Amino acid sequence: MKIGNVTLENNIFLAPMAGVTDMPFRILCKEQGCGMVYTEMVSAKGIYYNDEKSFKLTQIDPKEEPTALQIFGSEPDIMAKVAERLSQLNAAIIDINMGCPTPKITKNGEGCALMRNPELAGKIVREVVKASGKPVTVKIRKGWDDNCVNAVEIAKIAEENGASAITVHGRTREQFYSGKADWEIIKKVKEAVTIPVIGNGDIFQEDDAKRMLEETGCDAVMVGRGAQGNPWIFDKIIKFLKYNVRQSDISCDDKIKMIKRHMQMLIDVKGEISGVREMRKHIAWYIKGMRNSNALKEKVFRAVSQQEVLSLLDEYLYGINANNC
Repeated sequence: MKIGNVTLENNIFLAPMAGVTDMPFRILCKEQGCGMVYTEMVSAKGIYYNDEKSFKLTQIDPKEEPTALQIFGSEPDIMAKVAERLSQLNAAIIDINMGCPTPKITKNGEGCALMRNPELAGKIVREVVKASGKPVTVKIRKGWDDNCVNAVEIAKIAEENGASAITVHGRTREQFYSGKADWEIIKKVKEAVTIPVIGNGDIFQEDDAKRMLEETGCDAVMVGRGAQGNPWIFDKIIKFLKYNVRQSDISCDDKIKMIKRHMQMLIDVKGEISGVREMRKHIAWYIKGMRNSNALKEKVFRAVSQQEVLSLLDEYLYGINANNC
């Protein structure tokens, strides 16, 4: 698959998720065959004003490439200058966030709020495309709410202003992540534009990805919450699409090994205190559905050191049958 001048190994992508898709997690997903990973969304203003935390979010390891670097903002000139600056990095693609539903983003006219201002949305895409040395893509939602379903309109505007691909999350901003994603809107966008369309929403297992591709005709599938605590989903989807064979469930032993490795990677990048703290939510996702997982989760959320967490994991694994968890 190609987006602009970027050739990708496959069409199964990792969605950008704030607080989740940092460098360590992106590397783990890439190792499982993910065709392209996305950074957490980065504030264009943060980069423009040289905010250190914002710059840290733009760091990309060669082991995770190709990587799409997602930016958000509402001022075309700042977005353009930042896109030009970030194009000097090793990102394969610059992605514009027009889908984030959180109030702290939308109240500033950013994220999904841009879908309520098609003229401004088009200007942002146009200016970013002119300034960027990399292909520019746009991530949108179905619309703001059921009274403002305009994904097709925004997708056409993005294409007209030079976007190389469009990602559609099949929920409105009002829905956030509740209810069911509307895949029909993804199909309508695909029928309305000629650039690649990436479908997003409710991909939790192999069958979901296959159905989305078949039902919407989209060119690629983006996995969001389905990858939380489950980087193996990419390998499973890719092999299911290729061989129509479903792989066995991941063993408890392999999950614990992945947790330990993931935590070490986080600590290497962010230090022990931050690494352990940020790993807590990942561990909760990894162990969900395992025997006595709630008890382990409660203990992990009180742990403050790497050694404490490692001891809890070893104790837990010792106390269960790894083949029947």
